[in-house]
Amino acid sequence: MQPRVMGVLNVTPDSFSDGGCFERLDQAVDHAARLILEGAEVLDIGGESTRPGAQATTQNAELERVLPVISALRARFATPLSIDTRKPAVARAAVAAGASLWNDVSGLSGHAESLTTAAALGCDVVLMHMQGEPATMQRAPTYADVVSEVRDWLLERARQAMAAGIARERIWLDPGLGFGKTAAHNLALVKSLGSLTQLGFPVLLGASRKGLIRAVDPTAVDPGDRLGGSLALALAGVRAGCAMLRVHDVRATVQALKLERAISAAVIA
Repeated sequence: MQPRVMGVLNVTPDSFSDGGCFERLDQAVDHAARLILEGAEVLDIGGESTRPGAQATTQNAELERVLPVISALRARFATPLSIDTRKPAVARAAVAAGASLWNDVSGLSGHAESLTTAAALGCDVVLMHMQGEPATMQRAPTYADVVSEVRDWLLERARQAMAAGIARERIWLDPGLGFGKTAAHNLALVKSLGSLTQLGFPVLLGASRKGLIRAVDPTAVDPGDRLGGSLALALAGVRAGCAMLRVHDVRATVQALKLERAISAAVIA
């Protein structure tokens, strides 16, 4: 089965790729409509940048950014909505407004009440691995064995989530490419994605426009000039069995998936 495509909708002034592009409500809604038309099956809405070096956003600012967008999208579209946040209060408000998935870069470890809040909400959750905090995570990320450490941490967080009352079938795992990891760490994780997909939980891969691509191709300075690398990483995720791809370039990703599917189904004469 091919993965679902999650379209990125950042309503922030400072996200690494598209900060400031969709701050106004009309801009955000228009972009969401475009992503849906291009084939996005889920929209991930974020009101706080977690790029390397980013400073935390206040709860009130985050709520002011995401709630009008979620409400407007829920009124117009049936597409499932995800809230990308580390804050339980933001997740609660977003789910009340119409979101059905909580995507947390801290793996529901950022606040003491995150696990119990997610259990009470009954929504799907994405547990992502991150070493450190966005403001400092890229200064000196260190692992003895990045693949086993990330896998074991995610598995333990999943166990803790289930112990808190979150249903197993609602738990997703994300290796967190670029979150407290060097290019070598990221490449090792992509190469070993099968070690995650074999754990029995659906895996979300967020590799779109990441700095990993620039590390491999130094000419790709602008995040918008990383489509080829994004597609290569997406297809690596497909082949490893990832269940969802979080992407900025929805149309190109959907097209790549169609070709991947056609190649797989082709009959050799």
